[in-house]
Amino acid sequence: MGKLHIRKDDTVIVLTGADKGKTGKVLKVLVDEERAIVEGVNMVSRSTKPSAKTPNGGIVKKEAPIHISNLSLIDPKSGKPTRVAIKHDGKNVIRIAKKSGEEIK
Repeated sequence: MGKLHIRKDDTVIVLTGADKGKTGKVLKVLVDEERAIVEGVNMVSRSTKPSAKTPNGGIVKKEAPIHISNLSLIDPKSGKPTRVAIKHDGKNVIRIAKKSGEEIK
């Protein structure tokens, strides 16, 4: 398993599947499973029992993990999907958008 090109708080677009074309912010990256949880993408319904947090219980919609290969980073300059280049600057690792050459923060 190698390093992943997507990190938390990145803006990504979904390339395949039922949510194709949707964009969102990465909430969490599951490195071992090579999956990410993206805001508003891959929504699933879960039944919950009544608790202190949800007194009525019922059906709750939440994001499910989506595989990293189905996501592409959004270029900060053009707003279009881009691949990622890695540049080593001493001990620092800098991610660069292939389309525009811009550094990804």
